[in-house]
Amino acid sequence: MAKFELKLPKMGESVAEATITSWLKEVGDTIEMDEPVLEIATDKVDSEVPSEVDGTLVEKLFEADDVVKVGQVIAIIETDGDEDSSSEEQEEEAAPAEAAEVSKSVETAKETASAETSVDYSDSDKFYSPLVKNIAKEEGISLSELDSINGTGKDSRVTKNDILEYVENRKKGGNAAVTESAPKAAESKDLEQKVSSQPEPVVSGEDEIIEMSRMGKMIAHHMVDSVQKSAHVQSFIEVDVTNIWNWRNKHKNEFQKKEGEKLTFTPIFMEAVAKAIRDFPMVNISVNEDATKIIKKKNINLGMAAALPDGNLIVPVIKNADRLNLVGMAKAVNDLANRARQNKLKPDDIQGGTYTVTNVGTFGSIMGTPIINQPQVGILALGAIRKMPAVIETPDGDFIGIRYKMILSHSYDHRVVNGALGGQFVQRVAQYLEGFDKDREI
Repeated sequence: MAKFELKLPKMGESVAEATITSWLKEVGDTIEMDEPVLEIATDKVDSEVPSEVDGTLVEKLFEADDVVKVGQVIAIIETDGDEDSSSEEQEEEAAPAEAAEVSKSVETAKETASAETSVDYSDSDKFYSPLVKNIAKEEGISLSELDSINGTGKDSRVTKNDILEYVENRKKGGNAAVTESAPKAAESKDLEQKVSSQPEPVVSGEDEIIEMSRMGKMIAHHMVDSVQKSAHVQSFIEVDVTNIWNWRNKHKNEFQKKEGEKLTFTPIFMEAVAKAIRDFPMVNISVNEDATKIIKKKNINLGMAAALPDGNLIVPVIKNADRLNLVGMAKAVNDLANRARQNKLKPDDIQGGTYTVTNVGTFGSIMGTPIINQPQVGILALGAIRKMPAVIETPDGDFIGIRYKMILSHSYDHRVVNGALGGQFVQRVAQYLEGFDKDREI
């Protein structure tokens, strides 16, 4: 057995490093040549790093979010060869050998193109795997010609099959037909994709194109993944929070003087949610990847959606929220919210959440239908508190009065949380809020 060193390839003249965003293969996985092993991101583009050999992944030298320099070894792949080799050696030996093997029928084209083997494909703005570059080199494909090939890989990356198909088309139709046959094949594939997917938006000369931030792209992916994975169902309930409104207004100044913390409504709501989860622990669960097992969480770790400086949302977590009193909850809420606004959250601050609360009422929304924060199975949206006319029941009869009310919206995963449990849980939160002791001491 031989060990092959997979290195971070060149990705253009000005790119010196990249961030590993995710591993597509794990230690022990079998890998085929040109199969993607991991995904990377630079300040210009996101891409995949393919394997240059057939073998088994035996070691990962970096983890997700690590920054790697171009040329650094990022993984070790065990192959059937006799000697250990690096990606540079394979680029000169293994990949050309593979290219020669699959291109025996185009020997004439190789001879005619032998004078063009000095092309530097790293000058391109596009990313090409070492195997693709070596096939192009052996076939005498120029840089501009290579750039014209429509790839079928991720982000239109040119794969081994794409370039071999291009070579085959050139062999059949000659150089004059190359520029026509390959685009036609690509157009056919594009047409199939467009028929089965939504059309790209039309951009006019007056439109502004804004690149999404990396965090924005990650959040978008996470949201789409959640909607596809969980069967979202919502339950809504109206809550009278007049006692809480009056109590908070009465004690907020005293609380700040005594504790040095602002008293907002959020810790009061989070306290009620933690109590309700204790009563209904089956909303404090997650589902394994193939949806065959339920993982019941021992701790109640409440996530709270908070704003980042760029306007995106992040969900820091209050660990063991059910063990905190109101003062402890207020300190935890204020600390996480402040550090989120200052972009000073640590990785541990956003890990381990078991249930999430989001305040959609901040900007006046009376209710919302939030998307579940995977791998959790429920999320509660807090609507805006509003003065509402209401029927008040008294021993002397009913009368109309002004009350402070809000709507709670509970989204839950209907695969594992049925309507009864989802409804009972949000009802219990409402009962704790409406039953708030207006004579409570700080």
